[in-house]
Amino acid sequence: MTIIITGTSTGIGFALAEFFGKKGHQVFGLSRKPADSEHFKTILTDITDNKQVQNAISEILKTEKRIDVLINNAGIGMVGAVEDSSQEEILKLFNLNLVGSVQMMTAVLPKMREQKSGKIINISSIGSEMGLPFRGFYSASKSALDKVTEAIRYEVSPRNIEICALHLGDIKTNIAENRVKTKVSEPYKKTFEKVYKLMNSHVDEGSEPEEVAAYIERLLAKKNWKVHYYFGKFGQKIAVPLKWLLSQTFYEKLMKKYNNLS
Repeated sequence: MTIIITGTSTGIGFALAEFFGKKGHQVFGLSRKPADSEHFKTILTDITDNKQVQNAISEILKTEKRIDVLINNAGIGMVGAVEDSSQEEILKLFNLNLVGSVQMMTAVLPKMREQKSGKIINISSIGSEMGLPFRGFYSASKSALDKVTEAIRYEVSPRNIEICALHLGDIKTNIAENRVKTKVSEPYKKTFEKVYKLMNSHVDEGSEPEEVAAYIERLLAKKNWKVHYYFGKFGQKIAVPLKWLLSQTFYEKLMKKYNNLS
């Protein structure tokens, strides 16, 4: 298969590209920084720049007859209070987490329609299903991607193109190094530091990136996809159905406890 993965310089993207490259697939990694690997080819691309995206896909199609899979992995985290977040920070987050993913889908869909097949995985978050304290805009950006995923599935279904959102829990990566971190104002400092410390400990205790790769391999083997899939520790995945089963008040109490707010 010919597989395109975004955000492959580090973290989950690098692990995915390595995994599928070692399996013998033709893997192209699109990222702003080069990756040191002999198992996949990096095309330096800022996916928020649509011209760069189009050029990258054109380069791939010079040597490849098909595009079988797109994994929209590139994204960025953002932490801080909603009140403290600036317009610039919010737009930067949505431009990468939402607009960049949409531009990637737009770039590969013509080829997938032509070949009458293709699969797209939009990497989302379990946190997209609820507003996480001090990660409100990150939750919002991934939730927006979820809704776009739901909509576009209807639009491309006659063309035998499968698209889904894969919601990840905490994965052991260097995400903390790359997050947008807003300047926290005095009213929130004490609470934020408690939540932020816990947030980072959850990442340290998270699943290995290679486990995500193995899960995606199994997902790609499925013929018909659901719109949403969830991968992570049980304590994080269970938060999704509990939100709909429990009263809003009780659910908020559980979330406060989980996030060290009570």
